[in-house]
Amino acid sequence: MVKFITLLSSLIFASLAHCAPPSQESIDRLLVDAKVEKLLDTMLANVDQVMRRSMETSMQGQQLSPEQRQAVDRAAAKFVQVMREEMTWDKLRPLYVQIYQESFTQEEIDGLIAFYESPAGVAFVEKMPVVMQKSMSIMKSRMATMMEKMKAAMKEAIPEPKAAQ
Repeated sequence: MVKFITLLSSLIFASLAHCAPPSQESIDRLLVDAKVEKLLDTMLANVDQVMRRSMETSMQGQQLSPEQRQAVDRAAAKFVQVMREEMTWDKLRPLYVQIYQESFTQEEIDGLIAFYESPAGVAFVEKMPVVMQKSMSIMKSRMATMMEKMKAAMKEAIPEPKAAQ
């Protein structure tokens, strides 16, 4: 009976350890291996360009006075500044740690670390920016085609008002 209780206790302990939340140290190691901070820096470096393109697209066809153009530029610059201040690694890292601790077990984090430290994982991290850039390019062209189809469907669904006779 003692052997059974000892075996049962060992199984329960092993099961609990298997489901244990990951340590902050292991998550930090994973975030470094996955180069999450570098990805964040790259994203923030592109925010200014994306913001300006989005604003240009939203104002397409509108003629702005020089004063209005300056106001738009100041607003975009302020938005980018606020994003850069709020999206620093020092502010986001604790959130990443919390999310990973709530989402993964220690065993899963250990497996991810093993992957990211393997040659395949290193290649994945190094090549992912190019993969994402190519994906965004493809999606941009697909979205343009889709938007044209959506505009045509909307025109068909909602006929233009007829001129008063």
